[in-house]
Amino acid sequence: MRDDKNLALIMRRQKKSYSEISKKLDIPKSTLVYWFKNKRWSIRIKKCLAKKNRVFIAKQIRVMNEARKIKRLKYYAEVRKKAKLEFASLKNKQLFLAGLMLYWGEGDNKLENSIVRLSNTNPKMIKIFSLFLRSICRVDKEKLRIALILYHDLGANECKEFWSKISGVPKDKFHKIQFIKGNHPTKRLSYGICNVYFSSRELKEKIFVWLKLFQQELTRV
Repeated sequence: MRDDKNLALIMRRQKKSYSEISKKLDIPKSTLVYWFKNKRWSIRIKKCLAKKNRVFIAKQIRVMNEARKIKRLKYYAEVRKKAKLEFASLKNKQLFLAGLMLYWGEGDNKLENSIVRLSNTNPKMIKIFSLFLRSICRVDKEKLRIALILYHDLGANECKEFWSKISGVPKDKFHKIQFIKGNHPTKRLSYGICNVYFSSRELKEKIFVWLKLFQQELTRV
């Protein structure tokens, strides 16, 4: 008759885990825990195995992260390549150039945050940039977001209504309203600062390529 406890003891002293012993001998882990729970040498083995497992998992995570990083970099390289091809057909469109110039002067310039964003108080600028995103960049208006910065003497609902009509972005896509101190006694028609934004590293990569190509064309003139 097979002596399971003795076989388990031998395997445990060989620094086998409960999972390995359980699978090999077809013994429930709960039984192994009961047999070895008060064995100091087994507890030391458990700690050693746990440490090795943590090191192994950390290494696997680093490998996976590096693989994802390489894959992501290759993807963005393809996006930039596509943007160069698109530039030739877009550069003569007025809305494309207007949106690009607005972003050059007023847009978010940090590529790493993956946010395409423009902030301004001028309704015409916001309207043109929103049209640029929807018509040129093919961004669904349901995916655009608006954040407002308002003075306390401005009505939030009135301002949301105003900027929604200007930008074409539905009011339920207004995700943040920030109030700041002060007022505008001489600017009664002010509707605060409107931030139009869209989260997309892909689009931001494209815009940066388009800007670079346009700047190169300007400097060649």
